[in-house]
Amino acid sequence: MGIVNKPRPVKLICGLLSQKGEWLDEAVHRLEKSLGPVDLESDTWPFDFTDYYEEEMGGDLLRRFCSFKELIDPANLVIIKHTTNRMEQALSRDLKKSPERPVNLDPGYINTCKLVLATTKDYAHRIYLRGGMYAEVTLHWKDGDFRPWEWTYPDYRTEEYREFFAKVRSAYMDELGLE
Repeated sequence: MGIVNKPRPVKLICGLLSQKGEWLDEAVHRLEKSLGPVDLESDTWPFDFTDYYEEEMGGDLLRRFCSFKELIDPANLVIIKHTTNRMEQALSRDLKKSPERPVNLDPGYINTCKLVLATTKDYAHRIYLRGGMYAEVTLHWKDGDFRPWEWTYPDYRTEEYREFFAKVRSAYMDELGLE
């Protein structure tokens, strides 16, 4: 029989998409007020992998990621995804001259062996958590690098993203005193 153990805390991350750098900055500011200080932030990259978001967000989107100083219980991902959904709604109301959805916030976490994203959409490779939320293992750690799965989004496959996530994982491992 397996022994039930409490999982290690994990490193919270958030992906952000928007048309404007200042909207990304405002979203990071609000994330910090709600989720605590950011400890790592990626460069801002053009997001030209799909036109999926164009109708509600417009074109010429920008992508940025951040990670948070405080480690979290992975079970809190559901609450955090609900929080970021409410934050998106508030940004939609507060940012003037913005499209219907000015900022997309995608929380997730990194642990020793994977990057997990929260989503409201079910699919064959996603596991239901609770409260209308699902989880997807988007990348897995193998041989010193994050590796994609067949379902991994094209942007998460890029070297830039995976290098940033490896940096976040390294900070996480240091915090735990591992490796």
